[in-house]
Order: sequence, then C-alpha cells, then structure tokens
Amino acid sequence: MKSFFYWIIALIITLAAAVYQRMTGPTYPARIQLKLGEHQYSFQLPRSHTNTENCTINLTIPDTSVHALLQYKRYPTNEEYSVVSFRREGETLVAELPSQPPAGKLEYSILLTASGQPNFSVSGGPVIIRFKGAVPPWVLIPHIFLMFFSMWISNLAGLFALNRKRPFRPAMVATMVLLFAGGLIMGPIVQKYAFGAFWTGFPFGYDLTDNKTLIAFIFWIIAWAGNRKKERRGLVVLAAVIQILVFSIPHSLLGSELKYETGKVVTGMISCYL
Repeated sequence: MKSFFYWIIALIITLAAAVYQRMTGPTYPARIQLKLGEHQYSFQLPRSHTNTENCTINLTIPDTSVHALLQYKRYPTNEEYSVVSFRREGETLVAELPSQPPAGKLEYSILLTASGQPNFSVSGGPVIIRFKGAVPPWVLIPHIFLMFFSMWISNLAGLFALNRKRPFRPAMVATMVLLFAGGLIMGPIVQKYAFGAFWTGFPFGYDLTDNKTLIAFIFWIIAWAGNRKKERRGLVVLAAVIQILVFSIPHSLLGSELKYETGKVVTGMISCYL
C-alpha cells in the first residue's frame, strides 16, 4: 500500500473521532425536534457560550399563536427560577440568558403555550449551559490545528508501525512534538483564558480534558523511549490506540465548574446534560 493511502486512512480515523467527540460532548447544542399541530420544528439549545455577552436563544416558530417562557437559575443551586417571556421578532421567538462568570453554569428550560394546549417543556427537562471567557483566535486556532494534526500523525504512526516495512519513527516524533505544543503548551493557555487556570488536571484537579492529554503524551514518551535502541512497534501501536481512545472522550467532560456558594472553580464534576 502506498504512503498516500496510509495518510488518507489516518485522516478518516481522525475525522471520525473528532466528529464523535464533538457530537457527544456536553457543550454540543441540544437538538430538539418538536411537533405543533401539523408543523414540525427543529431547535438547537446552546450548552456553551462566551461570557462577553448574554446568550440569545432563538426559536423559529412562525405561528403567532405560540408563546414561550424561559425559566432559569444558577447551577448547581437551590435558587428559585427566574422567568422571562420570549419576545417575537418576525417568525422568531427570542429570549436571553444572562452572562455568567467563567465556568459559571445556568440550568434552563423553555415552556411553550400553543392555542388550546397547556404549557409544555420544549426539552423535556432542564438544559445546562456553561459560560467561558473569550479565547483570542491567536491562541485557539493554533491549539485546534496542532491537536488535530497530532491525532492525524498519531494514527499515521500507528498504521506505519503495523507494517514492518514502513519506517514509523519520524511520525512518532512528530506526534510527540505536535501533542506537546498543542496540548501541553497551547492547551493551558486556552484554559487560562476560558476558565482562569492554566492546568486543572493531575495533580491539581480532575479535569478530564487536561488529564487525557497528559495520558496520551505519557504513552508516546513510553513508545519513544522503548524504540530508542530497538524497534518495538507494538508500543507505537499502543500509543496510537490510547490517543484515539482518550481523545474520543467528550470534550469538557468533568470540566471546570463555578461553585456559586464559594466563588471557587472546581473540576471533576459530573453534570446532567440533556
């Protein structure tokens, strides 16, 4: 098999893992399908937002007999819900969730009233949204670029290692460099802008995003050390598989969360996202 095909297979694996991680993560918008009378509607309810502005929720419902209420409270607290009415702007019902400090969360739900029907919840349960600080493009874009390419080259190294006729060391070293730069240098900078701390993984916290990056890098260090004097292709395959597994874990799971009672940001919290 020519090198070109190895690159394509590695890219397909990388894209599949990226899509899976994106669509299963707790910050991915909640997709809602709703039928009102003879009409079917689709909505996306946000679960992540930059705190430089309020989070606007739009419901495209042309039927003017439909009204909506937005109820929300800070999460996790025992506060009473605040309730605001959606305003109509043409065919769209619009309401806003107030901005929160970095890592602050709101629990919200939407109640619709249609002609001849009582109030009912759009989502069937509360949605959790987390706010984050603004991350400048000069930090975010290199971070995403480096992490994507580290996954791609990691898969390539693993595929090369499976074929005893293929040299794998250049791809192995490139993976280590890309992962270190993207995950252990640019990653903490992104984290600092978004949630106020450079590193919230081991040994300082339980942030799964930080910890999974560290785990992947450790396995690549082991693979590199094990291949310095003798070819041990199995270690490279293992490191590539580990990187696929850990980076398939939903992004931001067990991430930073603001405790409103103390004003402190903690990690390792499991939240019930829709």
